Amino acid sequence: MRQIVLFFLIQTSFFFAQPKNITLLDNWQDTSLISNSSQVRYSGLWTFVESGEEYAVIGTTEGASFLKLSENDNILFIDAVEGRYPSAQAITREYRRYKNYVYAIGDEGDASLQIIDISYLPDSVVLVNDIQDERVGKAHTIHIDSTNALLYLCSVTPIINGQAQGLIPLRVFSLENPLEPLLLWEGFEDLAEVHDMELRDQIAILNCGFEGIRVYDFSNPMAPIYISNLEFYQNQGYNHQGSLSPDKSTYVFADETPGTRIKKCAVSPNYDLQIQHNFGVPDIPYLKTPHNIYITNNLAYVAYYNDGLKIYDLRANPPEEIAAYDTHIDLPGNTFSMWGAWGIDADLPSNRVVVSDRISGLYLFDFERELFESTPTSQELQAYPNPIESGSKMLVRLPERSPSSFSLKVLSVNGATVYQSEIHGQTYIVFSLPLAAGYYTLELSLPNSFDGTVYRKNIVIN
Repeated sequence: MRQIVLFFLIQTSFFFAQPKNITLLDNWQDTSLISNSSQVRYSGLWTFVESGEEYAVIGTTEGASFLKLSENDNILFIDAVEGRYPSAQAITREYRRYKNYVYAIGDEGDASLQIIDISYLPDSVVLVNDIQDERVGKAHTIHIDSTNALLYLCSVTPIINGQAQGLIPLRVFSLENPLEPLLLWEGFEDLAEVHDMELRDQIAILNCGFEGIRVYDFSNPMAPIYISNLEFYQNQGYNHQGSLSPDKSTYVFADETPGTRIKKCAVSPNYDLQIQHNFGVPDIPYLKTPHNIYITNNLAYVAYYNDGLKIYDLRANPPEEIAAYDTHIDLPGNTFSMWGAWGIDADLPSNRVVVSDRISGLYLFDFERELFESTPTSQELQAYPNPIESGSKMLVRLPERSPSSFSLKVLSVNGATVYQSEIHGQTYIVFSLPLAAGYYTLELSLPNSFDGTVYRKNIVIN
């Protein structure tokens, strides 16, 4: 049977602040922590699995807070380690894990590299070394090559006897002794800084601020080899951070400059980067700023200042927003674009998503990743399987850029309503149809505030 679809164009400029296709499971924050005048208390995060349990560590103005992400979707505080520089000005902390240790760095004041033993979880964690010397003091970001026992620190400022030295764009350390990193190499003389990096199979994609992107081969960590660069590009700002897809075919990065867009790049086998699309949220009512990104082969998870968590389908051209949750409520008259979501992690076995917000702490979300990975975005109403066996589950999904609230009816051939439901916070529904074999019509109605658009699609039940 030929399926008939009545499809009505809708306005694409409508902006929704309500959650879309994502569920908040829990939020943790500690308002007793010191804060600055803007109530900023939190920064970077890292998640990890220990003895089958999922954990997160989040940076605070006072140090590191370790939290368990329980199986029943609660965030449970476990322990805290005070940083060497606890201060309302300590607003940049980052973390990585190697073996039984979490490595912590900060980028303000009298900071240091702290090494924290996590083998006592779920009871506690223990600070086992605190390094501030000619090797390291302050550093902006941290990455670890666990396979080769290497530690990479970006934008390092050693502190010797309390005196800050000059900034070094990148340093590489051996972790043969995990408690005493050994400096192997430092560079680059022709770069002002390396702000962040993506490290995969000893290939490093370096985010170099106003100098764009460099790519190097660190197969020999004491003699990196230049591969390529992306020094100039449209809509350029301060090149901040990016993420490489598991299949290495796509790289997505952001410039930490208000009003700049997220960039999706095609990656060649020799790591040349070619920007394909710019995308992101509207600059309404003021310029917006993407911050940190994590991608799979098909999806991009973005921590967006002011606009919280955004998830995009990279298969659409340009990428389409498929899920959203705003962690930061704008104040009336707010024109500042760098509060809100800071860190993002979507690499847990449970597929739960974790976000750190500068003001409101740690968020734990549920997102139907498998559903969206398997069903690319479409500009038409989707319903499948179709035909469907009676009693089986059907997925119905609105076209992208639709609102995340709608009414669903299933109509018989004589127009009688045999099923109906109201959906909020989602652009899809999965439901069973225990109906007699025959022909039916799906009718989806959007809110009147969205022009009262109606979609219809014929389905067959066997």
